[in-house]
Amino acid sequence: MEHVPPPAEELARLDRELAELDARRAQLLTRRAWLLAALRPTVPTAAPGWNPSGWGAPPGAPAQPWGQVPKRPSAPRGAQNVLLTLGGLLLTVAAIAFTLVSWGSMGIGGRSAVLAAVTLGALAAPAVLLRRGLAATAEALAALALVLTLLDVYAVHAVAAPDTDGLGFTALASAVLAALWTAYGLALGKLRLPLPAAVVLAQWPLLFWAWAVGAPAPVVGWALLATAVLDGAIALWGKGAGVRVTACVGGAVMGFSALMVGLALSLTAPGPLGAVAPGVLLLTASAAAVAGAWRAPKGFARTGGAVAGLAAVAAVGGVPAAALPAGWRVLAYLLCGLALTAVVRSRLPGHAARGVLAASGAVVAGALVWALPPLAAVLLGPVTVLSDVWAGTPDGFRSALGSTLPWSELAAAPVVLALVAGLLGAAYRWWPSVVRLAAPLAGPTTADAGPPAAPAAGAPGTDAPGAAGGAAPWPGWTGWSGRPGAGAGGRGRPSAATLHGVVGAGAVALGWGALLLAGALLDVPHALALAGETALVGVLLALAVRGGGAERGATAMPVTALVASVAGAVSAGLLSLASEGASYAVFGALAALFAGAALRAGAGVPRAVFAVAAVVWGTVITGLAGRSLGLAPHEAAPLMLLVPALTVLLGARLRRNPVALPVELTGVLGALVAVGLAVSDAPFLALVLALCGVLAAGTAVRAERRPVAGYLAAALFVLATWVRLAASEVSFPEAYTLPVTVPALLVGAARRRRDPEASSWTAYGPGLAATLLPSLAVAWTDPDWLRPLLLGTAALVITLLGARHRLQALLLLGGTVLALVGLHELAPYVVQVAGALPRWLPPALAGLLLLVVGATYEQRLRDARRLKDALGRMR
Repeated sequence: MEHVPPPAEELARLDRELAELDARRAQLLTRRAWLLAALRPTVPTAAPGWNPSGWGAPPGAPAQPWGQVPKRPSAPRGAQNVLLTLGGLLLTVAAIAFTLVSWGSMGIGGRSAVLAAVTLGALAAPAVLLRRGLAATAEALAALALVLTLLDVYAVHAVAAPDTDGLGFTALASAVLAALWTAYGLALGKLRLPLPAAVVLAQWPLLFWAWAVGAPAPVVGWALLATAVLDGAIALWGKGAGVRVTACVGGAVMGFSALMVGLALSLTAPGPLGAVAPGVLLLTASAAAVAGAWRAPKGFARTGGAVAGLAAVAAVGGVPAAALPAGWRVLAYLLCGLALTAVVRSRLPGHAARGVLAASGAVVAGALVWALPPLAAVLLGPVTVLSDVWAGTPDGFRSALGSTLPWSELAAAPVVLALVAGLLGAAYRWWPSVVRLAAPLAGPTTADAGPPAAPAAGAPGTDAPGAAGGAAPWPGWTGWSGRPGAGAGGRGRPSAATLHGVVGAGAVALGWGALLLAGALLDVPHALALAGETALVGVLLALAVRGGGAERGATAMPVTALVASVAGAVSAGLLSLASEGASYAVFGALAALFAGAALRAGAGVPRAVFAVAAVVWGTVITGLAGRSLGLAPHEAAPLMLLVPALTVLLGARLRRNPVALPVELTGVLGALVAVGLAVSDAPFLALVLALCGVLAAGTAVRAERRPVAGYLAAALFVLATWVRLAASEVSFPEAYTLPVTVPALLVGAARRRRDPEASSWTAYGPGLAATLLPSLAVAWTDPDWLRPLLLGTAALVITLLGARHRLQALLLLGGTVLALVGLHELAPYVVQVAGALPRWLPPALAGLLLLVVGATYEQRLRDARRLKDALGRMR
């Protein structure tokens, strides 16, 4: 009877067998790789029928363990190329030296004969060398021939035509040499240098000709553009990678130069008619870029599309811009850049069209960057009010900013922001239509390289049995669809929902900025500016609370609204500090708005941010109240604790709500501000510390806050006591601290008796610190010997008790105080001894100590670990 194992056992057996097969396959592949590497230096071509994965190394193969691939020896042609290169350089140097130095000692016939013979020999030798298979030597001599032809041109100009214009002669000579080397390279097709050299020489004829005849700047631009077009044609249809790369580089340089000439002429044109001629140049460059992008590969097609789009914007926008004032010219270019989006309905190939869209985005981004300085001035300008709070209501919004920007030249800034915001808002509202229009550019098109084919059924890396019927062209592809939750639109492409949210976020941010800038440019009254900014904060908070359609994945818009609301609130609050009434009105409204947003928002980070902001605005209001009451900073400090007290009560109400901790921490920051205000007056500082201790003790009532708040309350009470004693100039603090220390130690002993596992820091730490630390502070300034003696004796007893009963608090507190008291008593003698010692001795002793510690580092490390473990075992 056949035994059928249980499914689990059979599955485990199959997994083991598959793992063994994988390991065996990896071993065989490693062996095969080594065999192939061993065969390459000795056997260029495997014998017919020989299996490279068979066992055994071929004759002469080096012994090599499995899994290690031997390094390939350096090719012998490397040394040969070095020698040939050095030889060619030496011959070139010799030819240059002969031409420049020895040329004058020979007659005209001798000069011509020598140069002609050497040049013809250098040109003819590569053909002979190529037939014999010496390609590297032929390349070296071809390079020498190139240099010799340049020297021939120099010699002809210096002897035969010395009075000829240098620029014109250079233009003619470069054209002749370009034609000569093109023919030479085509005749000797195996040489790689002549054709790229011809491309380099072809860059100069038109440019030098334009300079030679003193042509105006437009003609120079046309010469540069014609050269760039020639380079583009060579890059598309040229022979060999070297020729195409050289043409691409030359075309990029010449095309960029032509565009810069056209742009400079367009920007400096005296009027619309003067901008037409450079516009034609730029449009021609745009057409040439489009023609090249139509046939170029993917990356070059996108670059060509971007260049074409930017050139078209500069050409078309430059004509109306020349008729507009300086502050409004950016609007003409922006409208032209936005018009480029019509490319989505054109017949351009996908990658070229994406390049044009990138150019449109670049133009829009440039216009927005131009509008940033005035917007930053509106947001950050109210900071200047901090230097003179409540100095009086300014005349207008612009005077409250304290900015020196030329506002008259920035009149188009809010229009730019509003226009882009409106278009983004429309796209957000009618997103499905936008997706349908952009769909041809979102995925692969017939003009572009398509995605890899779907894997066949059962192919490695697939989970499904087959890829039939609606399978994705590559993993993660869902295309651009307007459906909720659409996935990534291809590799590296954001999903439609993400783009939808980004568009909405841009509309919100730019619309908000446009309204702020409009108020500054119109110089509205100060009260109206405050009311408008506060109202905008309310609108942004409403958008942040609603989530901006978060059910569609548009999470970017509420986040943008949240950030903008906080920034706008800070700006409005600073602006309101110009007058007392405005400060209370604005900060009160802000506190109410953010508190309401915290109540309406769902759980998460936005709700915590709203709550924290409301607490901050409330803290500012308490500070303003102290100023209104005419209180000094230290007198207003207790008043500042009202908001921290409210946060303690609110935390007790919220309990374990995620918002509770941020709110309480913000209250702690308010308490720190109060402490900072009271530092200048010791009695008020003691009062503020005691009140903070009360708040911490109230927080410690809650079990989840007790571990931190309990220690904090004890430390604050002790610190308040010390500050109060120091403020009263008490010279015997023990009279006040011992009555606290004794009952505290008794309470700690009672707790330890009930709970032997309780920490000694909890039981005895506060009581001991209440006396030891103030006494130590006084002992360091006491010239008498009695207090240090008594304090050192008490610290010694406490240290011994801690070591005897294994109590960490007693050992560390007592030992620290004892060490500091001993240091205080020995310090004068140490100073005397140090003064009597030679100056070289302390560094020598320090060096010796370091050597000893370094030599016994491991032992010292073990000692430190043992000490740490011993302290850790104490209670």
